Amino acid sequence: MKNALLICLASFCLLLSGCSPKTHDKLIVGMELAYPPFEMTDEQGKPNGISVDLAMALGKYLGREVEIQNTKFDGLIPALKTGKIDLIISSMTATPERAQSIDFSDPYLKTGLCLLVNKKSNAQSIQDLNQPDKVIAVKKGTTGHTYAVANVKQAKVLVLDNEAACVLEVVQGKADAFIYDQMSTYQNWKRNEETTRPLLKPFKEESWAIGLQKGNAELIQKVNGFLKECQSKGGFEELGNHYLKEQKEAFRKLGYPFYF
Repeated sequence: MKNALLICLASFCLLLSGCSPKTHDKLIVGMELAYPPFEMTDEQGKPNGISVDLAMALGKYLGREVEIQNTKFDGLIPALKTGKIDLIISSMTATPERAQSIDFSDPYLKTGLCLLVNKKSNAQSIQDLNQPDKVIAVKKGTTGHTYAVANVKQAKVLVLDNEAACVLEVVQGKADAFIYDQMSTYQNWKRNEETTRPLLKPFKEESWAIGLQKGNAELIQKVNGFLKECQSKGGFEELGNHYLKEQKEAFRKLGYPFYF
């Protein structure tokens, strides 16, 4: 489907030993299939999205069949540490806290935390919302959750299990804002333009990376090689054009750097 991505995979295949079909242990990749267009399911209920395509491409590069393990976001690191999964590819921000228990690949995407606010709110920044009478929604286990706990000392932090619940709180006016990444905030605003507005300028920049078990230097090297080659061959550009064409154009007009 994505020519540039397939080209980079083909070039790598020639470097692999033999590169003929062989029996390999499955590469079990953990992700939460609830974050379109990165992690989601298609009409038949099968895994789909940018991270799924990336996982499948990585599996081809490594010569291993891929199995997608749908796992709650806050359960991904425990699953990796206990060996239930081999990798995390789930729009996960590489943070110093997470790096204490798992390793990360080189970053493959840059983004940042921003705000979806109720349309009636006059807030223009996270500082405007850090007040005793404000309620800020966060998704459990995300960097937005971590940021709010560490930095939002005056407002009430409402911790919910999923993105949709956080958005609904803002739509209904029960929460003043929802802390999340730029792309999701843009998408949630487009779905709820009558009741919300986006503050897309990030107040904290972040990078996403692939999570791996501690100490597997060989696998980290291979994963980093894969990411570097696909970047140089335009594979990420192809993914962005396929899944995020509208968003890319919108971010360009707004003057915000776009992702990959």
